[in-house]
Amino acid sequence: MSRPRTPPSAFRRRLPRLVARLVALLVAVSPLLQATAPPAAAQSGRGPAIGARDTIRLSVFEAEEFDGSFRVDDRGEITHPILGPVQIGGLTRGEAERRFTELLESRYLQQGRATVSVEISETRSQAINVVGAVRNPGELEFAGNWTLLEAITAAGGLTATHGDSIFVFRRASTGLTEQIEISARALLTEADPTVNLPLAPQDLVNVPETVDVTLYCMGEVNLPGALTFKSNERITLLAAIARAGGLTDRAAKKIVIQRQTAEGEQVRIEADYRDIFEGRTPDLELRAGDVITVKVSFL
Repeated sequence: MSRPRTPPSAFRRRLPRLVARLVALLVAVSPLLQATAPPAAAQSGRGPAIGARDTIRLSVFEAEEFDGSFRVDDRGEITHPILGPVQIGGLTRGEAERRFTELLESRYLQQGRATVSVEISETRSQAINVVGAVRNPGELEFAGNWTLLEAITAAGGLTATHGDSIFVFRRASTGLTEQIEISARALLTEADPTVNLPLAPQDLVNVPETVDVTLYCMGEVNLPGALTFKSNERITLLAAIARAGGLTDRAAKKIVIQRQTAEGEQVRIEADYRDIFEGRTPDLELRAGDVITVKVSFL
C-alpha cells in the first residue's frame, strides 16, 4: 500500500519547522565535529608561522575598535592599544585568531561572540637577503622552497664585478652563524645541481665584488711600476713578473719582496726566480702593497 503524498500547501506550512530542527541539530553536533576533526593547520603541515618583523592585520567583526595593523617585534609580540602586549610569534594564523578570541571573550565580549580574523599582510620573518654583486640587492620575500640560483635570479642576476665565490650565511641549530661557500662558476657556468643550495628563511646570500689589488714591481723588468690585479685573480710572483713585461737581460735571479704586515712592520722576503720558474720551488703568493725589486746581476 502506497503512502499518501503530502499536499504542497501542507509541506510549505511544515518547511519552517523542519529548517529550525535542522539548524538546532547542526548547533548541537558542531562541538563534536570540531573536537574530532584535525585542525586545518595540522592537515596542511601546520602552515607558516608568524615571526618577528611580520605585519598582521587584525579584524574583529563585532567590535571595530580592535581592528588594526600591527608589526611583530623581535620578542614575537605585538602591542595593541586596548589589549596591550600579545604574544603571537611562532603561531599560525588560526592559532593567533584563537588567542585573540580568548583574550576578547575573557575581557570585553561575551563568550562565543568574537569573530576574529588575522591576516599576515607583510612577511619579513620569512625573507632572505641577497647583497653584493647583484643587480637588485635587498630583501626577497621567501615563499615556498627557494634555491640559491632562484634567489640570485630574483635579485636580477650577478653583475660583471662578481667574484669567484658566493657565500650563504645562516643561523645554525647551535645559534651560531654558519658560512657556506659556493663556486660561482660551478653554479652559473657548469650548472652543477649539487651546489644549487636550498635556502631557508632569514638566510643571507653575499656575492662579494672583485676589487683592484695594486702592487709594485721595480728594477730590472721591462715595464716597471704599479701593477693592478683583480681580487679574484691568483696573484703570484710569476704572474707579477709577466705583467711587468718579464725580466731584462741584466736581471739577477734573486728577487726581493718588501711587505708591510697588519701591525705595520716591514718584512723582507727573498725568492729565487729561476727555481720558481723551473718548478723547483712553489710560486710565491703576493699581497696588496707588496714591492718587488729585481736587482741587476753583475755576473
